[in-house]
Amino acid sequence: MEYTVQKLGAMAGISTRTLRYYDEFGLLKPARINSSGYRIYSQAEVDLLQQILFYRELGLTLEAIRDIVTSPSFDSAHALREHHEKLLQRRKQLDELIANVEHTLAESEGRITMSNEQKFTGFKQKLIEDNEQKYGQEIREKYGEKAVEKSNRMVNKLTEEQYAALQQLEADMFAALEQAMEEGDSASTLAQKAADLHRQWLSFYWDTYTKEAHAGVAQMYVDDERFTAYYDKRRPGLAAFLRDAVHVYTGAKQ
Repeated sequence: MEYTVQKLGAMAGISTRTLRYYDEFGLLKPARINSSGYRIYSQAEVDLLQQILFYRELGLTLEAIRDIVTSPSFDSAHALREHHEKLLQRRKQLDELIANVEHTLAESEGRITMSNEQKFTGFKQKLIEDNEQKYGQEIREKYGEKAVEKSNRMVNKLTEEQYAALQQLEADMFAALEQAMEEGDSASTLAQKAADLHRQWLSFYWDTYTKEAHAGVAQMYVDDERFTAYYDKRRPGLAAFLRDAVHVYTGAKQ
């Protein structure tokens, strides 16, 4: 079976403009161009488009998807197993949030009593799931499967007070970081306060802290565009400034 760009777009629920962009971007090339100049897609391209849309649903950038699907080691069957596992994790997190809402409604109607810990069921899992979708592949490659799973278990065990402290630490770190950036000195007292707050924030995820690992994470914020975007959406250049501050803090850069 072969498809024109219009037929494939209609079947997949995406625009022909998107398919043409995927072609120009080097993400999804048609099998051939017919004598009339139309893009023609075969079964192989249909299967690849399915993989691309799975990755998009999981939040990956087009650049990251292109790197994955064009790699000589790309294994479509393995990729499908990964998609399946991630979707199961997402369903579990949504089920927990739905149950949380149902229990909260029941409590408001006087039918049950919820502990404070129960009120946060699902939110910690969402934090883990969000991190998995955005950075799971990179952090597993860098730190290993066991280290990441151990970190996830630590987050799931956070008490209400610890979870609130984690959120406040990140807010305080960003506030100090943005103020320090205005001064323009990554070695300033305020910049080093931000670096220390970042260390404290990381310690909620890590059971063991080292300066080398801290410096490595800060460098990854600059090397990986998704981490960079997370920090730079607050202020352009924030990821690089944090990296510099952490390198001073850890002695990685004098």
